[in-house]
Amino acid sequence: MTVHPIVVYGEPVLHRKAEPVTDFDDALRTLVSDMFETLKLSNGVGLAAPQIGVGKQIFVYDADDEVAGVRRRGVFANPILVGSKVPTERPDPYDESEGCLSVPGLDFPLKRAHKVTVNGQNEFGEPVSLSVEGWFARIMQHEYDHLQGYLYVDKLDAKWTKKWKKAQRERGYTEPGKSWMPGEDEDPFGH
Repeated sequence: MTVHPIVVYGEPVLHRKAEPVTDFDDALRTLVSDMFETLKLSNGVGLAAPQIGVGKQIFVYDADDEVAGVRRRGVFANPILVGSKVPTERPDPYDESEGCLSVPGLDFPLKRAHKVTVNGQNEFGEPVSLSVEGWFARIMQHEYDHLQGYLYVDKLDAKWTKKWKKAQRERGYTEPGKSWMPGEDEDPFGH
């Protein structure tokens, strides 16, 4: 398995819709193994292929689902996500804060749908489906957004967008070419 550098906001692959996965072959399964290893060393809970510079519609996840009381680990290729309505009130800065491996060291509050169902394929091309709620639903929406060319900071309300834009300038997350290496570079979230 190979650990890949995680590209940072501003890298073009993060800001365009990913291409569908069409070949469910050994190369794809190697990519999935690499993504799981990269995710593990990054201390994250989900990782989309664009975050390692690969513009394909695939993401991996590995995290506790507190609502269901189980650990979930899996893969979605070519996912379709259907969610409950996103509440319109302001996000709670404590309970609804989100971070991203491609926006290292920052987190901001964002409202998300409470329940989602994701349908897609695994690394063998077999159909997979998952219905989750709460924090795990947030993970699914976050990773799905990556495949659509959006990062969570692109969806913040006006107050938090202003804070994000300031932090973006201060950290230089405006130009392509930045990345960090899980397992080698300092963990940007202090895990």
